[in-house]
Amino acid sequence: MRLAVPRDYLLARDVCSYGYFLLEPNLWVPGPHARATRAGTFKRVLDLPGGPVTVTITQPGGKGTELVLACSRKIQKSDKQVLTRQLTRMLRLDEPAETLRAFHKLDPRWKKSGRGRLFRSPTLFEDVIKTITSCNVAWPSTIRMNRRLCEVFGREGAFPTAEALADQRPAALRAHCGVGYRDARIVEMAKLFATGQVDPVWFENPAHDDEAIRQRLIELPGIGPYAAANILQLLGRFGHLPLDTESVRHGRVVLKMRGNSKSIMKRVARTFEPFGEHKFRSYWFELWQFYEAKRGPSHTWERETTGKTFTAAMLEQ
Repeated sequence: MRLAVPRDYLLARDVCSYGYFLLEPNLWVPGPHARATRAGTFKRVLDLPGGPVTVTITQPGGKGTELVLACSRKIQKSDKQVLTRQLTRMLRLDEPAETLRAFHKLDPRWKKSGRGRLFRSPTLFEDVIKTITSCNVAWPSTIRMNRRLCEVFGREGAFPTAEALADQRPAALRAHCGVGYRDARIVEMAKLFATGQVDPVWFENPAHDDEAIRQRLIELPGIGPYAAANILQLLGRFGHLPLDTESVRHGRVVLKMRGNSKSIMKRVARTFEPFGEHKFRSYWFELWQFYEAKRGPSHTWERETTGKTFTAAMLEQ
């Protein structure tokens, strides 16, 4: 299969733009030339109507050229429709060029590099669970939790469906996936998705304002202010900042702020307020630039090596 992309789309840059590209079942394989952003392959298992399929994606022609998809089995028509929809969401291929131009006008620091798209999951359910597994925990533990969820409850290594997790006992998730206190919350969330009480279509509807969606998110199990703000940006609503200890570190190390954590969080929020509906993009790419200063360009990172080194101690060196 081949998939058309926007004229500015660059697979290596736009996949390796957010930490979830390092979480299973996602696998980015850097190309042989570390600095060549045309190089690299993205792979993952997707659970389609006809069963799981491993999709390998490359962009041999470089920026703006079509993506080449190699699938591990023959794709039926019903599979192709779901596959296209999930890849479009995950890679943000439907992000309007006008939106990115508006962001670059507001924050021209990222115009030359073309940064603007942020990688996410093929489904809202996966984004929500990945957010829950990234709260109040070190990044290497988030990697382990998602690996085990895929290995234990996903079909052929795919991310588990809401239906699959809804049928589990919380104790099973805690024992086999190391999710700790998140066990009951994950199962409860899965049941809400599986029974239709949480409708992804409603959350993805641009007609609903940010505050209505944020309030609905806060009502869900395991979703606090940080998680709600993060899910909002995964929904393409970038006017909110998920502030946490990493925001405090960024304030102290990069922005040279002093004071206690609470005051620094407030100052970080004020710093990015001028970027309005794009504030998360500006905030995130500033963080990402710091990470790359520590570990090199993100398209050279490997999940099992570089990806596991993002700890508080490393970032404070």
